[in-house]
Amino acid sequence: MDQVKRLQNAAGPSAVPLSSGCALVAGVAVGVAEALARPVRRRGEALERAIFEATLDQLTSGGYARLTMEGVAGAARTGKAALYRRWTSKVDLVLDALRSTLPPPDDIPDLGSARSELLLLIDRFGTALESRAGGAMNALMNELDHDQAQVFKQFVVERVFDPTKAATLAILRRGELRGDVRPGAANPLVADVAPAMLMYRVKVCDGRLGEGFGVELVDEVLLPMVRR
Repeated sequence: MDQVKRLQNAAGPSAVPLSSGCALVAGVAVGVAEALARPVRRRGEALERAIFEATLDQLTSGGYARLTMEGVAGAARTGKAALYRRWTSKVDLVLDALRSTLPPPDDIPDLGSARSELLLLIDRFGTALESRAGGAMNALMNELDHDQAQVFKQFVVERVFDPTKAATLAILRRGELRGDVRPGAANPLVADVAPAMLMYRVKVCDGRLGEGFGVELVDEVLLPMVRR
């Protein structure tokens, strides 16, 4: 107490008492916390975008098992009713959040060689994996062994692996016509190799493909299987 009085005397008669200053700081902190917790009025796409971002953040940081509708509502600064009016369960919410943020699969253009096209395909997969939606997908795929996640397995197959397989087949068929891929190489079993390797990296290597992985996968695995 003597130390406090000495500091106040040194500051002069016009200084704010330290106890009052502490109370002021504490009051400001409480006010900021209350403001951040207060729901924000948003509608339509703005509200859905905030909810989807909060869903992906919660999914990435805590995984699907810990994700709750209440937690998403709090992170999005909206009420639970806003979520339940749109989604009856967190399964539906997560699926819509992923659909809205994952880039749609694009066809690989003709680049003149199967090698260039396969490298582009793997590069696009890696870019998607490093995105916010990719981080959420990685968190989901690490939980795909659970029975309740069967619906997500189907989503991953339809949105990620089937398009990758189809793109691989298209590349190999073009290569057959050009002559840089042997006849008969464009078959479903060969096309499964790239998605299988990518899934392995996601599940076992924490979603990191690693520098140079795409080149190694194409040059050391895929091309030796399919070149003439």
